Amino acid sequence: MQRFTPPISQAQMSQIVLPTHTNNHGTVFGGQIAAWCDICASISARRFSQKPVVTASMDQLHFLQPVQQGMIVVFRSQVNATWRTSMEVGVRVDAEDPESGKSVHCCTAYLTFVALTAEGNPTPIPQLETGEDVEWVRRATQANERREVRLQMRSHRRGRS
Repeated sequence: MQRFTPPISQAQMSQIVLPTHTNNHGTVFGGQIAAWCDICASISARRFSQKPVVTASMDQLHFLQPVQQGMIVVFRSQVNATWRTSMEVGVRVDAEDPESGKSVHCCTAYLTFVALTAEGNPTPIPQLETGEDVEWVRRATQANERREVRLQMRSHRRGRS
C-alpha cells in the first residue's frame, strides 16, 4: 500500500463574498461557508486518494468572526489522518478585508471522506505518513480522537433506532 505525506493533499481556494452569498445582515450564510469547505476538502481528499471521494461527515462549524460582503474568504485544506477507506480533511477558513489587507481566522472544519470504486463501493486508500514531524503527528492524533467521538455518536444513534 502506498504512503503519502500531508503536503500532497494540500489545497487552497479563495472566494469573494457577493450579495447572493449574504443574509440580511450583510454577512455570508453559514451554509455557504460549509459548501465551500466541502469543495476545498474534497480536492484534498481526491488528491490524496487518487480516487473519487464522497463526503461522509462534517464536524460542527463554530463561526469565530463574521464574514462581510466584499471580503475574500481563503480556504486551506489537507488530509490529517487516514484509515482503511476513509480520511479526515481539516479546513482552515480565513477572511481577508481586501481594502486593509487584514486577515482574520473565521472557522475550522473537519470533514470525513470515503474513497470509492467506479461502482460506488468503498475502496482502500494510501496511508498517511507523518514521520516525526510534530505538526503532522499532532494533527493525526487529534483526528483519531475526533474519529472515536464520531464513531461513538454513530453507534449511539444506531442503538436508539
